[in-house]
Amino acid sequence: MDNYEKAISDPTSAVPAMKGRQYSRFVSLMKYFLPLIAAVIGGLVIFLPMLKVENSAFSINISDVKSRDGDSLSIVNAKFIGADNKKQPFSITADLARNVLKGTEQIQLEMPKADIAINEGGWLVLSAKSGLYDQKKKSLNLTGNVNLFHDSGYEFTTTDAQINLKNGIALSNSPVNGQGPFGELMSQGIRIEEKGKRIFFSGKTKLIMSPKAFKE
Repeated sequence: MDNYEKAISDPTSAVPAMKGRQYSRFVSLMKYFLPLIAAVIGGLVIFLPMLKVENSAFSINISDVKSRDGDSLSIVNAKFIGADNKKQPFSITADLARNVLKGTEQIQLEMPKADIAINEGGWLVLSAKSGLYDQKKKSLNLTGNVNLFHDSGYEFTTTDAQINLKNGIALSNSPVNGQGPFGELMSQGIRIEEKGKRIFFSGKTKLIMSPKAFKE
C-alpha cells in the first residue's frame, strides 16, 4: 500500500501534520507580537506615574516632559493656571519651565507670558524673555524685554518687573517707555494697581500728549 492509499484508509494520520503546521504558525506570530506587547507594557510603566500627577497649578502633555537629572524636571510648553483674591482667573505659559517638581514653589520660565483677566471682560498681558514663578505666593518676576499690554490700548516696556498676581499689582523700578491713546511716555519707574485701573510713574517722567487724547 502506497502513501496515498494509506492516507485514504486512515484519515487520522494527516491530523498530526496539520497540528504541527498550525503550531509553527502560532510560534511565528508570537515571535512578532510578544516584543511589541513588552514594549507597550514598558512604556506604560514609565509614563503612567506622570499621568497621575495631581497638581491643578499646571497642565502638560506627556511628550513635553524632559527629566534632565534626578533633581530637576523640565516641561516644554508649560501652562500654569490660578485665580486672584477676587477669583479672577490668570494663566501663565512658557516655552520651557524648569525645576518643576512636587513641592517646589519657585519655577524658572523661559519666554513666559501671563494673561490676566479683568472685570467686565478686560485683560492684561505681560511677556518677557525669562521669569520666576512662585506658586505659593502667586508672584511672577520678569526680566529681559518686559512688555505689558492692556486691552484699552496702552503698552509699556521695561527691563524687569515684579507681578503680584493675587492683588493685581505690577511694579518696576527700571526705566519705562509707554504708548497708547494718551500719547507717548518715558519714566524711571512704574506701579500698576488693580490690574491697570491706577497707574503711577516714579522719578523723572516725560509725557508727549497725542492730539487724539483731547478729543471726546
